[in-house]
Amino acid sequence: MQPLLRLGLGLALLAVAAQYATGTVAPGSECRRWCGDVEIPYPFGIDPGCSLGEDFDISCKVQDGIRKPFKYTLEVLSISLTNSTARVLNNIMGYCYNNSTTSMEEFGNSMDVGEISPSPSFPYRLSDVHNKFTVIGCNALAFMSDTDDTGTGYQAYGVASCRGLTDLVDGSCSGIGCSQTTIPKKMRNYYTDFLKSVNTSKIWEFNPCSYAVLMETTRFNFSTSYISNTVFNDTYLGRVPMVVDWAIRNVSSCEAAQRNNTSTYACLSSSSKCVNSTNDLGYTCSCIPGYDGNPYLLDGCTDVNECKDHPCPSDGFCHNTDGGYWCSCGQGKVFAYKSNTCNPDTRFIIGVTIGLFGLMVIIMATIFWGQMICQKRKLSKVKQEYFRQHGGVLLFDKMKSEKGLAFTVFSEDELIHATNNFDNSRILGRGGHGTVYKGIMKDKMPVAIKRCGLVDERQKKEFGQEIIILSQINHKNIVKLLGCCLEVEVPILVYEFVLNGTLFELIHGENRLLKISFSTLLRIAHEAAEGLSFLHSYASPPIIHGDVKSSNILLDNNYMAKVSDFGTSILAPSDKEQFVTIVQGTCGYLDPEYMQTCQLTDRSDVYSFGVILLEILTGQLPLKLEGSETQRSLSSVFLSAMKKNNLDDVLASHVKGQESMELLTGLADLAKKCLDMHGINRPSMKEVADELNKLRKLSLHPWLQLDMETDAESLLGGESTSGHEIELSGYTIIGENENQPINTKGSCYAK
Repeated sequence: MQPLLRLGLGLALLAVAAQYATGTVAPGSECRRWCGDVEIPYPFGIDPGCSLGEDFDISCKVQDGIRKPFKYTLEVLSISLTNSTARVLNNIMGYCYNNSTTSMEEFGNSMDVGEISPSPSFPYRLSDVHNKFTVIGCNALAFMSDTDDTGTGYQAYGVASCRGLTDLVDGSCSGIGCSQTTIPKKMRNYYTDFLKSVNTSKIWEFNPCSYAVLMETTRFNFSTSYISNTVFNDTYLGRVPMVVDWAIRNVSSCEAAQRNNTSTYACLSSSSKCVNSTNDLGYTCSCIPGYDGNPYLLDGCTDVNECKDHPCPSDGFCHNTDGGYWCSCGQGKVFAYKSNTCNPDTRFIIGVTIGLFGLMVIIMATIFWGQMICQKRKLSKVKQEYFRQHGGVLLFDKMKSEKGLAFTVFSEDELIHATNNFDNSRILGRGGHGTVYKGIMKDKMPVAIKRCGLVDERQKKEFGQEIIILSQINHKNIVKLLGCCLEVEVPILVYEFVLNGTLFELIHGENRLLKISFSTLLRIAHEAAEGLSFLHSYASPPIIHGDVKSSNILLDNNYMAKVSDFGTSILAPSDKEQFVTIVQGTCGYLDPEYMQTCQLTDRSDVYSFGVILLEILTGQLPLKLEGSETQRSLSSVFLSAMKKNNLDDVLASHVKGQESMELLTGLADLAKKCLDMHGINRPSMKEVADELNKLRKLSLHPWLQLDMETDAESLLGGESTSGHEIELSGYTIIGENENQPINTKGSCYAK
């Protein structure tokens, strides 16, 4: 048995670059610290007297015209002070079939380190963490062994076998063509050989050679080409990296070194610490946290400037200290260590508030004019032609004249950023006049952004005036218009975000599974009626919605109703085009009188709202695609049932189980009046809201005896004080005749 490797464990130096102070040498500046491109940090040394001791001496030799470091006959690749490891090149042992002699022969240069059996104080141990005994072949049985002081030692076997090349898998080293075996700690040297009793010659035609070597695990990746030829040996040029652990081993531990050997204690830097070796007895040195460099030198560990890595908040300040750092914040803020953030200093805020209270009026005036200047600067950057076409000049002049107008003109870039470039995943819904996206503004506020469809030339001129009217609508049951973007070909509107779906989804969609009570549905209907009543009676000028339907009644997180997509028709044109315009409403909700007269009135909204009441009572869709013509329309089916006094036949079963027939009959009578074929006979939206309020009281307190029949017939109520009346002088929106026709074709507000 011929030994391939005989390692006195001090021969290897691992692959991580040494972490120590640049340019530091010991004991004097005359000591060389580089051999070729390999750094040799203290406690290692090249020149006499430049290392911690003989065991740490490194030879710098010229090989093939290049200077390379060696320990004995092993080439040193690198030395790490941080990990106390080193990497060296180790010889591969091969066992190959010789065609000339028709026999198996060994090859491989022996790492001859003499017949030394290193003493326990010898610094080097084979790394059990970074190395594995690797065997390659299809009929290979190799072993490795060491010898300890008692004459007994460790032995490990590696077996690699296969039936043929088809058994092999690239990257797999689990026994088929390749095997790897871990080694124990405390190994100072080893040798390896093949067992000759294994007859490899039987498979020499496709596997001429077998290999065995102790090598660095991370540097090896098995390839099937290693079996069919000698490419493994050629690839690694007969040598592979191997890792050794090194330590100061003249004592057993840090405690012993500090107690008994203070004169030879190796951790010289005042900012260093002693670490017990993890591979056999002994210790190593490292810099304490906050310091970096060479712990084996006086003042070798130097302070690390942690502020280079910006560990403090972006709005804070980093202060480097000896061995650490600390953070501070600007005036008015305090640093929170747990969250690593700069938080407002409440004491400072209170003091500033008190101090500036007397200047509040001046500050508010300054902020107001500052906002106007910012708006003016923003408007100067928009696309002027689109801005002019959409009435932007009118809008801007109105914003300047109306103090406190809560409306924003957004840039296209702001809305692109808010919607992730109008990504499809942000779509909330589509309509006949555009698509609605969910947007997240810079202040993290969610909004609904409507990208409108095409508008005609008349509406382009009126657009600015219309959005001024809409922006001033402020009612709890109407979705608030927050702003718009005019620098694009077709305007974009920004509304408040209402997150809980629609009344349509609550009645017909997946949300119906929530089983919302009838009283809640009645409340939602009442709130929606209040919103529409405000548009008709209290907004100045009045506004007709034009597309009232359950899918346009949004629900907030408390299931409060908010009427959306209002403003389908605002301005009443006086030319002939008013008679040929078709409202893009929704089948099943559209006022049949409008289809005959082309005149849209506030009573058209009442008719559509009556259909919503039917949806609540019956749970049915307004329009079905199957059945006879009379059965397709929910309003037709309902009116027929009421005529035959068969209301019970059309009511939803869960509705009948929750409320009294007195209430349901009252609600059905109200819906019937809303669905009258003649708009003049329908109640106003305010009367509908008042009647729903009375029905809600009956639902909440059924013992109250209300004269429902009389109320249902009169549908009269006093002046409402709800909402906020908006006065806009200078606009004649709906004129003296509320029934005059209006143009809504292509309006951005419709869908």
